[in-house]
Amino acid sequence: MKRISQYKKLFNVENAIDLKELKKSYRDLVKQWHPDKFQENDERKEEAEVMSREIIDGYHFLVSIAPETKAANAEAYKVLTNDSGILDFQHKGQVLEITFLDGSVYEYFGVSKQLFQKMVNSDKYYRFAKRNIFDSFLYRKAKKDTVEV
Repeated sequence: MKRISQYKKLFNVENAIDLKELKKSYRDLVKQWHPDKFQENDERKEEAEVMSREIIDGYHFLVSIAPETKAANAEAYKVLTNDSGILDFQHKGQVLEITFLDGSVYEYFGVSKQLFQKMVNSDKYYRFAKRNIFDSFLYRKAKKDTVEV
């Protein structure tokens, strides 16, 4: 959740993410912090390189959790969570990362350590996640790996 608020602050997003406003803010920040704006010997060039990477990462992250993105991918997500199984999962802080059998990796934000422990102790991970996690937490598709099963 810290990451979400950090990126929202960077892009001046206060409530729900509007993709048009986000894109405008992204373009303005890229113009301001593009490393090519600074000379080689300018001390701010290195800071600009770090900021430009953060801006790009933040933009892609916020786009992935935007309501419009979730709505566009809702049907595929529903099929995945209804028909696929769980290959692997791990918990880092308040983020639960689940790898599905098709190789898709989703991150679920705000999952407490207690809930994660309940999932670990459950005899059926998929059923537990379907009932308690899939539609209960903010999520994003993190990546799609090629998994050989």
